[in-house]
Amino acid sequence: MAFGVSSLWLAPEVNPVNFKARTIPMLNPINKYGRVYFFSWFGFMIAFLAWYSFPPLLSDAIKHDLKLTQNEIANSNIIALTATLLVRLVAGPACDAFGPRKTFAACLLIGAIPSVLAGTIHNAMGLYFIRFFVGILGGSFVPCQVWSTGFFDKNIVGTANSFTAGLGNAGGGITYFVMPAVYDSLRRQQHLTEHVAWRVSYVVPFIMITAVAIALFLLCEDTPTGKWSDRHLAIQQNLQSHGVRAEGLVDVPGSITDKHPTGESPNPSTEKQLDEEADLAKAKHGSFDHEANMGEQEMLDAARGEVVQKPTFKEAMSVIFTPQTLVVAGCYFCSFGAELAINSILGAYYLKQFPKLGQTGTGNWAAMFGLLNVVFRPLGGIASDYLYRRTRTVWSKKILLHALAIMTGVFQIIIGITNSHNQSTMFGLIAGMAFFLEAGNGANFSLVPHIHPFANGIISGVTGACGNLGGIVFAVIFRYNMKDYGKSVWIIGVMTIAINLAICWIKPIPKGQIGGR
Repeated sequence: MAFGVSSLWLAPEVNPVNFKARTIPMLNPINKYGRVYFFSWFGFMIAFLAWYSFPPLLSDAIKHDLKLTQNEIANSNIIALTATLLVRLVAGPACDAFGPRKTFAACLLIGAIPSVLAGTIHNAMGLYFIRFFVGILGGSFVPCQVWSTGFFDKNIVGTANSFTAGLGNAGGGITYFVMPAVYDSLRRQQHLTEHVAWRVSYVVPFIMITAVAIALFLLCEDTPTGKWSDRHLAIQQNLQSHGVRAEGLVDVPGSITDKHPTGESPNPSTEKQLDEEADLAKAKHGSFDHEANMGEQEMLDAARGEVVQKPTFKEAMSVIFTPQTLVVAGCYFCSFGAELAINSILGAYYLKQFPKLGQTGTGNWAAMFGLLNVVFRPLGGIASDYLYRRTRTVWSKKILLHALAIMTGVFQIIIGITNSHNQSTMFGLIAGMAFFLEAGNGANFSLVPHIHPFANGIISGVTGACGNLGGIVFAVIFRYNMKDYGKSVWIIGVMTIAINLAICWIKPIPKGQIGGR
C-alpha cells in the first residue's frame, strides 16, 4: 500500500488472520502497535547503551585506574561478545516457547545486575567477569526483532525491524556521549576521584534498564491477538470469523499443520465450540474495519506457514542447518560482526590517528559510527521492502543484501590500506562504510522473517548469534594485530567480500515452504 504521512499516527490496517499491522504508527504510543514499536527500539537502545558503556571510558579512565595493558582491553572486548553469542542462541528458542515480551524483559533485568556491579572491579579479571555478564544485554536484540516481526506484516516487516534495530543500535553511539558526560560531571561537580567516578557512572545505565524492562512488561502485549499461549486459537477463530474453514488446523500448541490421526473430520463438539468462538470474535471485531483484503488461500497460507510454533529439538536442528539460514547468518557474521568489533576499537583508533582530539573528542567522533544506525539501518530495511513490493519476489531482498555487503567490504579495504591521518578523509570513509554496513544489517532482518517463519525466534537467534560470532572473530583479528588497526580493517573487508560471494547463489526460501513468500 502507498505510504501516507497519516499512517505514522493512525491505527494501522491489519492482516485479518494474524492481525499484524501493515503500517507503522511510529508517533502513536497509545496504539498497541505503536507501543510495541516504541518499546522494541527503546528497550534495545538502553540495552545497547549499557552493553557498550565500557569502551568510552576504557581507553583512558578505566585503563589508568586498573593499570590495564592494551591486550587486556582487547581481551575484555572479546569476552563481552562471548556471553551475548550464547544468550542469543538461547533467546531465539525462548522467544518461540515463551514469547518475545517475557524474553525481552528477562534479558534486560538479568543484564542490569552486572551493570550496577561494575563498581566492584579492581583488576583485569574482575573486568572480564563483569563484561561477560553485561553481555547478556546484547542478547535482547533477538526478542526485539522477534517481537517486531510478530506485530508487523510482510509488506512492512523489513522497515519495522530495521527501525527498531537501527534506533536500538544507536545506543552504541549514544553511550560515547552519555558515559563520558556522566563521568566528567561526577569529577567536576561532585569532585569525585577518578577511582570512584567511573564506578559510580554505571549506576545510571542500571536505573535506565530496570525502569524500561518493568515498563515494557506491564504496558505491552505478547502478540497482536493477545496472550502468547493463545496464539493458535486466535488464528483459528479469525479464520472462522471470516468464513474460512481449515481442515486440520489445530487450536492448541503444536504443529499448525497437524492432522487428525485417523484422517477423519474434526469432532462435532470441537466444530461447535469453534463456531461459537468465531461468532464472539466477529462480534468483538465488528465489521473488520482496518483489515486488509486477502483471498482465502492467502489467509490459509498465513495461518499454516506463519504462526510461530513451540520448537522441538529435532525441528530446531532441521531449521538451523539449512542453506537459507546459512545465508542470513553468514551475512550478519560479516556486517554486524564488523560493526561490533569496529565500535569497540574506533575510539582508540581515532585517538591513535588524531591524538590532539583527546578521549572526549575521539569518543564523540566514534559515537557517530553508532548514531548513523538511526538513518542507515532503516534505509536498508525500507529499500528491501520497496523492492519486495515492486517485484513480489524474495530474491530482490537477497540481491540487495549481498550488494550492500560487497560495497561494505570495498570501503573497509580502502580504509585499511589508506590508514589516513587526515580527519576529513578518515571520517568520510568511515561514514561511507557505515552506510553500506548498517543498511546491510537492516536488509538482513528484512529477509529473516521470510525464512522458516514458523520458527522465527530460532532463525533470529542463530542469525543474531552469528553476528556476535563475527564480532568475536574480528575482535581477535584486532587483538593480534595490536594497534595496527588499518591492517585489521582491510582483512575484515576481504573476508566480507569472500563470504558473500560464496553464498550469493543460494535460493532465499527453501523449496516447498508454505508462508513467507
